[in-house]
Amino acid sequence: QVQLVESGGGLVQAGGSLRLSCAASGLTFSSRNMGWFSQAPGKEREFLAAISDWSGGNTNYTDSVKGRFTISRDNAKNTVYLQMNSLKPEDTAVYYCAATRRWALSPGEYFYWGQGTQVTVSS
Repeated sequence: QVQLVESGGGLVQAGGSLRLSCAASGLTFSSRNMGWFSQAPGKEREFLAAISDWSGGNTNYTDSVKGRFTISRDNAKNTVYLQMNSLKPEDTAVYYCAATRRWALSPGEYFYWGQGTQVTVSS
């Protein structure tokens, strides 16, 4: 049974930082491309960042988080991370990690999802 479990969310002031973690089990983690997505109330789930399988040599970010967020992975720990700096109130959302076999940037191309972790940024 595949499980993705996010952690690290919480309440932070604008300008602050959070590091999200996503621990994977039940799949060959190193062979999966991983992504982070966010969903604010009343909005669709949107792509934030992706990292390629194996060495993670390829990454991609949506424009709104470039220079502020960094995705990384530790295959020995079956974990993908999202370091979030310079957080803004508009970053408030539920954050999800997801796994896919093929390189993908849209939510519909990801097969396995975590349950999400809430991030709230106060002004």
